[in-house]
Amino acid sequence: MGESRHQLFQQFTANQWAGFRKGVEKEGLRVDRNGFIAQTPHPRSLGSTLTHPRITTDYSEALLELITPVFDTTRGMLDSLRDTHRFVQCNLGDEVFWAASMPCELDGDASIPIAEYGTANIGRLKHVYRQGLAVRYGRMMQSIAGAHYNLSLPDSFWRLWQDALGNQQSLQDFKSDQYFWLIRNFRRRSWMLMLLFGASPALDASFVAGVRHDLSRFGDDTWYGREATSLRMGDLGYHNNAQASLNICFNELKTYTDTLFRAIHTPWPAYEKMGTRRDGEFIQINTSVLQIENEYYSAVRPKRTTERGEKPIQALESRGVEYIEVRCLDLDPFSPVGVNESQIDFLDLFLLDCLLSDSPRIDDDECDRLDDNYQDVVARGRNPDLTICRSGERGRVGDAAIALMDRLAPLAEQLDSLNGDSTYRRALDDQRAKLDDPRELPSAKVLEAMEASGMGHREWGLEMSRQHQQTLRGEGLSPDVMAAFDKMTADSLSEQDEMEQAENQPFGEFLEQYLQS
Repeated sequence: MGESRHQLFQQFTANQWAGFRKGVEKEGLRVDRNGFIAQTPHPRSLGSTLTHPRITTDYSEALLELITPVFDTTRGMLDSLRDTHRFVQCNLGDEVFWAASMPCELDGDASIPIAEYGTANIGRLKHVYRQGLAVRYGRMMQSIAGAHYNLSLPDSFWRLWQDALGNQQSLQDFKSDQYFWLIRNFRRRSWMLMLLFGASPALDASFVAGVRHDLSRFGDDTWYGREATSLRMGDLGYHNNAQASLNICFNELKTYTDTLFRAIHTPWPAYEKMGTRRDGEFIQINTSVLQIENEYYSAVRPKRTTERGEKPIQALESRGVEYIEVRCLDLDPFSPVGVNESQIDFLDLFLLDCLLSDSPRIDDDECDRLDDNYQDVVARGRNPDLTICRSGERGRVGDAAIALMDRLAPLAEQLDSLNGDSTYRRALDDQRAKLDDPRELPSAKVLEAMEASGMGHREWGLEMSRQHQQTLRGEGLSPDVMAAFDKMTADSLSEQDEMEQAENQPFGEFLEQYLQS
C-alpha cells in the first residue's frame, strides 16, 4: 500500500504540483547584557502582544515569539522571519535575543516574569492560563524556547489526491483523515528529527539548581548530557505527569478531540487542592487535567486557525484539520533566526513521505514503543550503539536513520524534477552528512564549539546571541519594510486599546462563559 501511494503521487503530480504551504513560529528569551533573563516589560516599540500579527510572547514576558505568515517557498518564509528578527533587534536597546533553546542564567521561578496581555478579558485569560502553568509545573521549564514548523498542502492537491485514491468523503473529512495518516507516521519517525536537529545537549547550572539529575559537569556553571541530543525534550524539559494518563496516539480526529475534551473537563486532585483563586486572584483557569487544549505537550499537533474567542477543539470539530504543527525542533544556535533552509526543506520531504507511506493505526503497545524510541534518542542519541525498535525489531539508531534516508531519496529526486532544481537532494545530502560523521550533529557541534571557546553554556550562548544581533542590526531593514512594521506596531496597540475600552463584562463572568462554551 505504501508504494502504491507513492506511485499515485508520482502519476498525478507529473502534470500538477502546487508545492507546500509553510510557516514558522520561533521563540527566544530577551536577556540583559550580562546574560540574565530580562526583567523588563515587553518593549512597547514591538507592539501589543495580544494583537500583533508577527510579534508576541509565549509563557514569559521575556519569551518572545516571532510568527511568519504562510508562504509557498522556504526562501520567502525565511526572508520574512529574518525581517522580523531585524526589526526586533533594532528595538531591544541593550538587551539580547537568546540564541539557544535552553535558557540563560535564571534565579528560580521568581526571576521568570509571566507574560502580560493587558486588561481585556481575552488578555486576562491568557495571563491566568500562564499562572496556571506556573502553579502546576513551576516556571523553570516554561523558560525553554523552540521553533514550531507549520505545514499544509493546498486544496488543489487534496482534490487530486482524493480522486487518485477513489475516496468519497467530504473534502474536509478526507483532509483531516489524511493529516492524521501523516501524523501517525510522524510519531513513528520523530526520533529521527531529534537526532538530526537536537541542539540542546547542555544547560546553565541555574536551571537545575536544587534539582536531582544525572547530567555531567561541563564547567563551573554548565551541565550536559554525555550522549544527549535535546535536553529540552527530555525529563528536565517539557513533561507532565497528569498528562501521562491521556494516552493520545493520534489515530483520528474524533478520538483526539474527544480525549482533549475529557481532559479539560476531568478534575485532577492535585489541581483541585490548589483551587482556582488565591487571595482573591485567579491562579488557574480550572482544576482539570488540562486548563485548555494548548496545555497538552506533544511533538506534533493537528491545527486549525481559530476565530477570536473560539477554542481549538471547536475549530477542529467544525472545520477539520488545516495544517500540522511540528513542535519538537530545538533552536539552531548557529543561525541568526534559529532555523535554517536545509532543515526546512528536509522537513518538507520528511513530512510528505509520512503522508505517502503506509500508516496503520497505532495500538497501545506501539504507542509505548514510539515514546521509548523518542526519549532514548533525546537522552542518548549520540551513542553509536543505541538501539531503537522499528517494525517489531531492534536495530542501531544510525542504521535506522540511514535506511530512512535511503527511503527518502527517490521522493527527493521526484520533487526536484518537478521544481527543476536540486533543493531536496541537497537537503537530504546535508542531513546524511550528519550520519556519516556524527561530529556534524548539532548537539555534537554545540559541545565542540563550547569546548573550543573555553566557555560554558551561559557565556557561549551570550556570545552567539551577540554575534547574531550584530549581524542582523548590520543588515538593517529597507524603509518600506520598517514602515510596515511600525504600522503593525501602531495598529496592534490601537486594537488592544479599543478592546480594553469596549470591555464591560467582569472577568469572572467571562471565564465562566468561556468554560461552558
